[in-house]
Amino acid sequence: MATMNVSLPDALKAVVEDRVASGEYASASDYVRDLIRKDEEAKRKWAEFDQMIENARNSGVSDKTPEEIIAAARERAIRNGAKP
Repeated sequence: MATMNVSLPDALKAVVEDRVASGEYASASDYVRDLIRKDEEAKRKWAEFDQMIENARNSGVSDKTPEEIIAAARERAIRNGAKP
């Protein structure tokens, strides 16, 4: 495993120390690794969201009314296990 030194302002260093002292993380390294994983996951989710928006923009304009769209969405949700 590679080693990296990071400089932090005192306030951020205190946050890291508090997380470790609380037992939430075993070490500062564990905390930083978790933050990086969460950041990567958030980046992936934003990319998916951006792709969904792009797909919606490229899909054109629907000829259905808003009420028809909502009704279809409700039917789909019920088919997928949502309660009516």
